[in-house]
Amino acid sequence: MNNRLNKVTAEKIEVCLLAGKIMMQSGGETYRVEDTMARMAASLGMPNASSYVTPTGILFSTEGTEPAKLIRITNRTTDLQKVNMVNTISRALTEKRMTAEEAYRKLKQIDAANHTFPIWVQIIAASIASACFMIMFQGPWTDFLASLVTGGFGFLSFVIINRFVQVKFFSEFTASFIIGLLAFLFVSYEMGHEADKIIIGSVMPLVPGLLITNAVRDLMAGHLVSGLSKGAEAFLTSFAIGTGIALVFTIF
Repeated sequence: MNNRLNKVTAEKIEVCLLAGKIMMQSGGETYRVEDTMARMAASLGMPNASSYVTPTGILFSTEGTEPAKLIRITNRTTDLQKVNMVNTISRALTEKRMTAEEAYRKLKQIDAANHTFPIWVQIIAASIASACFMIMFQGPWTDFLASLVTGGFGFLSFVIINRFVQVKFFSEFTASFIIGLLAFLFVSYEMGHEADKIIIGSVMPLVPGLLITNAVRDLMAGHLVSGLSKGAEAFLTSFAIGTGIALVFTIF
């Protein structure tokens, strides 16, 4: 009987851990992840459960006979649709419209799903966004095409290098260097007029906007470890982008 109860409890813990893992990997804020896990645990009969969430791991304990469990977070991306789907499952559990088994099955499906757009769509979107950002920063319309091409090639290089070299800093550095190089080439051949505006618009798809926002929100919510670690990651990304552009300015 005790073994069966322990097994049921372990399954409920797995539901909470999987939900937290999906949210953290998909760009959810730390306090949102902890709150969702706490609500799900309470709805599953574990009102005293507690969790400690960081960008690289989640520690979960029921404060009972079960030992605390740790799950690692290795990859982090942006997929707010998954965050919303996990929140929907959490609300269904809280309202008793879903069992733990159903929730776990749906969470496994969400974890395995890939909601990202195809690479070619992302490149086109990055190109258009780069050109529009250039205009927003009061660049001339004559540089629209230059920004379109520069932003697209910069994002394409980031995707390709990041696929073969699992070092995000190097991918962002190389992409920003290519962006700066293309901007100067366009200006040199009189196909562009303001290199600085072309560069500013083209690097915008690489800027870690969501990461910076989450870092500030976590710090304001009192999650100092997560806030500082996300802030450090955002700083490294910004440093990589700035270093690549600075190297181009140094050369030219």
